[in-house]
Amino acid sequence: MQKLIECVPNFSEGRDLEIIRQITAAIESVDGISLLNVDPGASTNRTVVTFAGSPEAAVEAAFRGIQKAAELIDMRKHKGAHPRMGATDVCPFIPVSNVSWEEAIACAHQLGLRVGEELKIPVFLYERAAKDQSRSNLSIIRSGEYEGFFEKMKEAAWKPDFGPSVFSEKSGATVIGAREFLVAYNLNLNTKAVRRATSVAFDVRENGRVKTDDGTPRGKPVLDANGEPVRVPGLLKHVKAIGWYVEEYGIAQVSMNLTNIEETPLHAAFDACSESASKRGLRVTGSEVVGMLPKKCLVEAGKYFLRKQQWSEGASEEELIDIAIRSMGLNELKPFDPKEKIIELKMESVSKKSLLKMDLRQFCNETLSDSPAPGGGSVAALMGALGISLGGMVANLSAGKRGWEEKLGYFSGWAVKAQQLKDELLFLVDEDTAAFNKVMDAFALPKESAEEKAARSAAIELANKYAAEIPLRVMETACKSYQLLAEMAEKGNPASISDVGVGVLALRACIDGAALNVRINLAGLKDEKLKSSLQEKVQRISAESASEFKKISQIVESKMG
Repeated sequence: MQKLIECVPNFSEGRDLEIIRQITAAIESVDGISLLNVDPGASTNRTVVTFAGSPEAAVEAAFRGIQKAAELIDMRKHKGAHPRMGATDVCPFIPVSNVSWEEAIACAHQLGLRVGEELKIPVFLYERAAKDQSRSNLSIIRSGEYEGFFEKMKEAAWKPDFGPSVFSEKSGATVIGAREFLVAYNLNLNTKAVRRATSVAFDVRENGRVKTDDGTPRGKPVLDANGEPVRVPGLLKHVKAIGWYVEEYGIAQVSMNLTNIEETPLHAAFDACSESASKRGLRVTGSEVVGMLPKKCLVEAGKYFLRKQQWSEGASEEELIDIAIRSMGLNELKPFDPKEKIIELKMESVSKKSLLKMDLRQFCNETLSDSPAPGGGSVAALMGALGISLGGMVANLSAGKRGWEEKLGYFSGWAVKAQQLKDELLFLVDEDTAAFNKVMDAFALPKESAEEKAARSAAIELANKYAAEIPLRVMETACKSYQLLAEMAEKGNPASISDVGVGVLALRACIDGAALNVRINLAGLKDEKLKSSLQEKVQRISAESASEFKKISQIVESKMG
């Protein structure tokens, strides 16, 4: 599936809109990058830019933004309320989907190396990317700010991770790193009392509250051996929270920062606040997300609320997101538009034409037209997606079958697996067309000089390789789906056995069709060793498919009677 990483550089300019425009234009000039938000602040004289894309594209876009900022911003003239040390003050990478921490850290190191070597700007690494853990904290690195760094950099302890050990007067220094995704999340209470909202915040935040001798806020603080107040920790790790009153809405809120959504997800924060509020005679009436968040936050929340309902979790991502929005009241104060609030969906909404956005008639019309794409590869992937969808449907029907309540977890697990396989095959529907277009683009490259001919030949070879690998991935993914259909044929709702049969037929057609597309793209490859390796994989998967198809078809026929 597509790799997606977010980057949030902070530039030391918040007043000159033309400078800000040039910086963001440099970022947007990279193919595959989506500019998600630009937030300038006049008093801070600082602009926070948020963009996302593949790891490779994000590194290139961040470099171009830092390069343009170094060209246009003069730190010798900079004044603002926010702490700062450079034209690009801080530039973190945040994994969004299908990106590991190792990859995010590699992005920070690659960018740091380029900024240090090519732009001659001192670079310090922070958070997860830090090489020296004693200075992984941003506030420690930035201590002294721009003015203090001229002397600070003379100390051996403050030798930069990349770039020169001399402070740049015009551009300052830059901090680059990899950090957790931070979600700003507010919960609405049916009260106007800040004190009561603060009590709920103290109950849930990691830092908790100060322990008192009588257990009440008015009691005397209990001190430890060092004379420091003893704290009673709250319910949630990685959560900062306060209570406040919002004049605009006329309500008190618990305002939270979730700094590790893997360990404390959105739905855990919602339930903890609901529990605390209930004990105090209050009620959480809804909530709001400030800014944007990764899709997985709401997908996992939707699954969580389905589990609480003792229902199958094998719903589509769209349905899971809708369940999460309704369950946590994200629409209470203002409309929550997933296409504007969820990073991946925001990127999809501004991306190029997608086959998946078409209805069935449009897809068929596009396939039937005189354009060579979409062709057999995309259609094969779609058949596979439909086949596994039928298997998932049987799993969901079996999970909800009366009298089979004890089997809910078993069938729900298979339905979730079906959704994952379906989504991967649907991704490959578009990717097969994209691979074909790469081949066409490579053939269109100039070929006048010897250098151009060599570059064109290399690009064609690379494009043909990718065009063969995509239908091979279709085959591999579809073949994994046989296990689910086998389980449904054996143990699923017997009334749906014909659906299993159609699903198996669709999978077989998908794999055989994708094999044809691998073979036709292999014909253009010059690398004989690679060609032989891919051919062997096609033969192996095709043989496995034929065996699985025969086995499951026999079960279906025996149950059809």
